[in-house]
Order: sequence, then C-alpha cells, then structure tokens
Amino acid sequence: MRRLGLLALLAISALGAGAGWMDSQISRPYRGHRPEKVFVDIPRGSSRWQIAGILRKDDVIRNRLAFALFSAWHFRRPLQAGEYLFDRPITSRETFWRISHGQIFVHTVRIPEGWTIFDMANEFERQGVCSREDFLAAAHNASLISDLSPQARSLEGFLFPSTYEFTRKATCDQAVQRMVQDFRAVWETLDHNDAAASGLTSEQVVTLASLVERETPNAEERPIVAGVFYNRLRKGFPLQCDPTVQYALEMAGHQKRDVRAADLRVESPYNTYTHPGLPPGPIANPGEASLRAALAPANTDYLYFVANDRGGHFFSRTLAEHNRNVARLRKLLANDAAAANAASQRNAH
Repeated sequence: MRRLGLLALLAISALGAGAGWMDSQISRPYRGHRPEKVFVDIPRGSSRWQIAGILRKDDVIRNRLAFALFSAWHFRRPLQAGEYLFDRPITSRETFWRISHGQIFVHTVRIPEGWTIFDMANEFERQGVCSREDFLAAAHNASLISDLSPQARSLEGFLFPSTYEFTRKATCDQAVQRMVQDFRAVWETLDHNDAAASGLTSEQVVTLASLVERETPNAEERPIVAGVFYNRLRKGFPLQCDPTVQYALEMAGHQKRDVRAADLRVESPYNTYTHPGLPPGPIANPGEASLRAALAPANTDYLYFVANDRGGHFFSRTLAEHNRNVARLRKLLANDAAAANAASQRNAH
C-alpha cells in the first residue's frame, strides 16, 4: 500500500514537473538571436512537428517539443500555411493561435476612387509591394481588357478602386489582374442599355465615368455632371474638363497641380479644351457610383457647371448664367479668404 502511495506521489510530482516545464516553454515571450523582424513561411501540407521545427529554426519559439505537444493538445485547430511576420517576442501559445487563425502577413493597399495608375504606382512602391516602374509596366498590359477596350494602351480606368490585401510574394502583374477582375465583377452588374442607346462604347462609358469621378466627390451630383457632359457631346461643345488637362500634364511627367490658364493650351489629345469629344481613354479609375452615372445620366438641360465653396457645384443652362455663377464663386472665395484673414489677426492679438 505504501508502495502504491509512493508511486502515485511520484506520478503526481512528474506530472507537476512536466506541467511546469511545459508552461515555462510556451508561456514566456521568446526571441532568439534574430533580426528585429523575421518572416516565417509555413508550406502547405506541413505537419505540426515540421511546423514546430521551422519555428524553432527561425528562433520564434523556445522549444520544438513543447510547441508540438501544445499543438497536438489542440488537434481540432489546424495550422494554416502562409507567410507570417514576427516583429516582437511573443509566447509559443500566441504563436500557435496566430498560425491556427491564419493571420498571414499581407500588404493592405487602399485605392481611392479617382486615382490614376500613376497614383497607384506610387502607393504600391510606398507599401513595398513592388516598384513604381514595375507597377506601371504591369498597368500597361492592355491585353487584360482587349474585349472591353480594343484600342486601350493601358489599364487606366479598369483598375477598380477598393482595399486590397497582397502577400509579399504577390507580383504587380497579379495585383493588376486582381483589380481588373474586381472591375469586371462590378461592370457585369450594371445596366448597359442606356449606353447602347447613346452610341457609346464600353471604353467611352468608362472614360466618361472617369471624368465624372474626377470632377465631383459628391455622389448625388455625379448623374448631373454626367448629364452635362452628354449634353455638351450632343451639341458638339468641347467638354472643357480641367482634370483632363491635369492628366495630360501628368502623362508628360509633370507633377499634379491645379490647372492654370496657360495649361489649357497644352498639346495633348487628352486636353478637352483644345480637342472636341471625349479624350482617347480614361483619365482615372472610377468607382461604381461614377460608372452608374455614366450609364444613366440625369435628364437635364444643364450645359455648364462650376465648383462652389461647399464641395459641390453650381449648374447652369446658359453661358451668361454660368458666368454669373463663376463671379458668385469668386465672391464667396474672397469672402472666405477675408474671414480667415480676420480670424488669423484676432488670434494673433
């Protein structure tokens, strides 16, 4: 009887020692002699023991056996393949849960509506996905949209604005393919009957949508702005869209800036002050609202619009009315400047 009691005591002591050892191995943050950041790639099909070996080799965990045992205890939680970033010491327990939840490292790239391929190229380079030059090269693979825009020289207009997640192994070619796929997914949900009735091709609709996108951030105004452009096209009026001049300058390598009077004479097929009709292609990448506006413009007799000082526009039917709105805008801006100056002087005293 005493022997059984002694054996039980030894077993309990062994279990306690084992539990203590296990806790010491998986519950204390660990970082071996590694750089500040380490990326760990877990290949698809790896066993728990193999994954523990990879993590130990990269000095992410303290003990391979302890991690494997802890992982086996949670056998209902599969460990997911992918690339993981470890940029601070964490416990083996935290490491297990990170991998079992598949929290792989990704570059999150947010592409706002109205960005050009040049804007996107800068952002992809800033995020470390790929270089600006590589992105622009990928964005000129117009074969991806040859069915929608046979004459296109780039993917401008067909890279859908959204928030994307790309792994470190993603290439620029894969990125633009994903963005074109998202564009197509949205494009297929739209009603194209009005465009067909107006005689516009798919490329012209996207081009018009890009002008609308760049002219107004106001969702309610987009169909009205599209209606103005349609009216001017029907009457043979030049569109006189400042963002097309900006795009012409950007294509020529100039930094984006507000359009000046001298810029309106820049020689480019994208300059809608000197060239009638739509520009030869999109000048930005429109979102869904602008695409819908281009496909279903407001039925209006407006021919002109000018920005107001509230983020929207004044619309007019005649040139005389438009000139009055321009004068009205200048007065509002002058009043705002005077008020800001007066406030600044009060604060100075």
